[in-house]
Amino acid sequence: MDLLERLITIFAENGYVAVFLALLLCGAGIPIPEDITLVAGGVIAGLGYANVHIMAGVTMAGVMIGDAGMFLLGHHFGVHMLQWRPIALLMPPRRYAKMQQKFERFGNRLLFFARFLPGMRTAVYITAGATHRVTFARFLLIDGLASLISVPLWVYLGYFGANRREWLSMWIRRGQGSLWVVGAVIVLGTLALWWYRRTRKARPQVSTTAGPSRRLDGL
Repeated sequence: MDLLERLITIFAENGYVAVFLALLLCGAGIPIPEDITLVAGGVIAGLGYANVHIMAGVTMAGVMIGDAGMFLLGHHFGVHMLQWRPIALLMPPRRYAKMQQKFERFGNRLLFFARFLPGMRTAVYITAGATHRVTFARFLLIDGLASLISVPLWVYLGYFGANRREWLSMWIRRGQGSLWVVGAVIVLGTLALWWYRRTRKARPQVSTTAGPSRRLDGL
């Protein structure tokens, strides 16, 4: 919670701009937890330094622009980004290869559940752009739908817990665990659907056409 308190102080002094810039840095892979940043934005609204509904809009914009920036960089520069030192530290060639394999396996669904799996987002978005498997419009749609679930949750949690820090701390821990559960459910559901489709295709087709009727003796 020390990081949360520091962010609250910074955001209270600098308002929406500080929250927005912090979320851009989160999208760029800087090790600032996005969920804590969103909660801190909600807390300063709860303390009267901002309007919570405007804060929800600002945070959505910061998250989406940060994500879109990584996608577009990957789309424009492709694998050449892997040679940039900050990106090379974040996503070495081996990890990039694994991300490509995940895209081949899960397709666009990977973009959706990456939002709920901290540590994967930036790598997934860069890979999505670099591999040209997803159009920019579809990326915005999928990422936007996932963000509509996670972003308001954290902001309004911070707002309602602004004056109840112990309660807020408890629900942050529960919320982080819940997002992991959501992510796990999505992954398991995707695997189950993939396995079902695969086994259905592999199953031999049984003909429903009746064969020639046989005449029974004595009839």
